[in-house]
Amino acid sequence: MLQKKKVVVALGHTALGTTIPEQKEAVNKAVVAVADLISAGAGVVITHSNGAQVGMIHTALNEFAKVHSDYTGAPMSVCSAMSQGYIGYDIQNSLRAELVRRGIYKPVATVLTQVTVDPYDESLYEPVKVIGRVLTDEEAKMEEEKGNFVTKTEEGFRRIIASPKPQEIIEIDTIQLLLDAGQVVIAGGGGGIPVMEQGSELRGASAVIEKDLVSGKLAEQLRADELIILTSVENAKIAHGTDHEQPIGTITVDQAEAYMNAGEFGYGTMLPKIQAAVDFLRNGGKRAVITSFEKAKEGFEGSVGTIITSA
Repeated sequence: MLQKKKVVVALGHTALGTTIPEQKEAVNKAVVAVADLISAGAGVVITHSNGAQVGMIHTALNEFAKVHSDYTGAPMSVCSAMSQGYIGYDIQNSLRAELVRRGIYKPVATVLTQVTVDPYDESLYEPVKVIGRVLTDEEAKMEEEKGNFVTKTEEGFRRIIASPKPQEIIEIDTIQLLLDAGQVVIAGGGGGIPVMEQGSELRGASAVIEKDLVSGKLAEQLRADELIILTSVENAKIAHGTDHEQPIGTITVDQAEAYMNAGEFGYGTMLPKIQAAVDFLRNGGKRAVITSFEKAKEGFEGSVGTIITSA
């Protein structure tokens, strides 16, 4: 029996929209790309963004706690878990329906995924991820008194949280077992639930892990053949936004790292995608592809997109 290629597919924020109705519509379109890969013979594990969703959950629960004194605000780890659940619910149902329409009968399951972070990660002391609604001066002071970080933006004060590097995926054996059984797995959503090991317990961390970095870590730990990162553009580019802008086609991991070190990619946009690809390839991966949802199958086949090879 021909061994299927193991592929980790990362869905960017374009796949999800920002509201619940938008998410349903966006997911219905995004799963077509994933179904194309499955139809082409890939064994697939899906990761996804959760930026808008986790912010909405965090804001809603904390606003509720202000009105109802018997309730407390929700920690970021809980918000991450909730976002994984309801995004996974939409993806697994939409993908199952798309596969059935194609005559493919394959289970699709969401695994709530925890990811360990280093308690001494430098980012924990220099948070950069903005989250939640705009705060008043008084609310900002209260957050700082609780030990939280706050920054001033154009709109006003906002909370900021850390984005530490992923270390280990706790549920990796479960994900591997389901993948080996021929199931489609949704895991590591939103970068996973960030946790720290404290003795025999796992404690949630007040952080958000970069989704693309977790997709690379997931591909590494699953010993996947490929990492495919789907976004809104067909190719990564150098000299982006200038008269000398050029799309990147097929390059080696050394070239990708050189471009990255030269500052060719924006923080929070293309940089984490390139970093995830480099990390995956440096740790045994064979190929990474960055392309648009519309070109997912062609990217898998190697005809379009930014394709980064191990050598």
